[in-house]
Amino acid sequence: MALKKKEKEIDFASFSDEDFLKYEIAYEIGLFPKVMEHGWRSLSSKESGKIGGMIAGRKRKQK
Repeated sequence: MALKKKEKEIDFASFSDEDFLKYEIAYEIGLFPKVMEHGWRSLSSKESGKIGGMIAGRKRKQK
């Protein structure tokens, strides 16, 4: 019988603005459940690139 990974509670209050933005974008494009269940390493390069591109775009708009 395989042991389940311990689920970690996320404390969004302790996140930097960039970390919070990363989770927010993952939620918006439907990847949040995948990230929560399997971690960031489970994302494909296309999915990671999409998140990175959206982060960069939002940072440009803020300036």
